[in-house]
Amino acid sequence: MAARFSIDHMLTERPYWPYPRILAHRGGGLLAPENTLAALRYARNLGFEGVEFDVKLTADDVPVLFHDDTLDRTTDGNGPIADVLFDVVTQLDAGSWFANEFAGDPVPAFAAASALCKETGLWANVEIKPCPGRERETGRIVARMAKLLWSGATPLPLLSSFSTEALLAAQTEASDLPRALVCDEIPDDWEQALDQLDCVSLHVRFDRLNTNSVAAIQATRRGVLAYTVNDPLDAVDLIEMGVDALVTDQIDVIGPHFA
Repeated sequence: MAARFSIDHMLTERPYWPYPRILAHRGGGLLAPENTLAALRYARNLGFEGVEFDVKLTADDVPVLFHDDTLDRTTDGNGPIADVLFDVVTQLDAGSWFANEFAGDPVPAFAAASALCKETGLWANVEIKPCPGRERETGRIVARMAKLLWSGATPLPLLSSFSTEALLAAQTEASDLPRALVCDEIPDDWEQALDQLDCVSLHVRFDRLNTNSVAAIQATRRGVLAYTVNDPLDAVDLIEMGVDALVTDQIDVIGPHFA
């Protein structure tokens, strides 16, 4: 019989991470077209309670779920998304590139994703993903809209970003929304950066973490999220290190209960 892995017994209460601990990357991992409503529904149907997705601005400053700076890879459009109006972007086919069964799935508005999350009980890690040169306005607009969209809801979404400029703008616009800094490598000045941005967690590429670095971050009363974890053996190692959360593409293998 194949070996089975379970991390349920390892997931003790984490005082600095009051959110779901296994998150579906870009909504539906590798099982649905990324950053679509179909992806969010797919994760929820698998039992996920938390998802991660990317948000950036169209030419007329409307937030939509999208990862790349250009439309070419995941839609039937082309060129920079920052040059295209919202009404055009949301008419593009964002599903056919993935599989015929998702043909016609559009690029969703951030507002539509928020409504679906609240309706289905999904918690959202919203990664602010600015196009080059649009860091401040993306952070400001996404934070403002998130504050409005989740008004009165609990738990609030977590706003994360690689961009400190975007996070500073989000902090100014909606200081009550939690924030997280995302990084490839843990920077030497990570504690100063987290203090400046008033972040509740640090999100780090999974293979850049070790037991000592996890403990050091948590000693500052902040959570640690590891991304993007697609091997169950890596997932077990990371949980044993003490990380608070994992983001995964392999949502059918490293599922919400990881069994």
